[in-house]
Amino acid sequence: MSVVSIDPKVQGGVPCFAGSRVPVSSLFDHLKKGYTVDQFLADFPTVSKAQVEAVLDLAEADVPKHAEPAAQ
Repeated sequence: MSVVSIDPKVQGGVPCFAGSRVPVSSLFDHLKKGYTVDQFLADFPTVSKAQVEAVLDLAEADVPKHAEPAAQ
């Protein structure tokens, strides 16, 4: 199952939760504002908790790719 989809006909090609029109960035915007995942899911019922968890796992796995080595 795909978690994120990009379709030029949906939200102008912005990455969205698959099967919805909800941009993935909406999740991170909610979290930055202090909302919980449950609050996000209540605001966007077309997104499943499994999808949110998968996106958070993808983000967590990607962080090391952007880390800089510590100064020695």
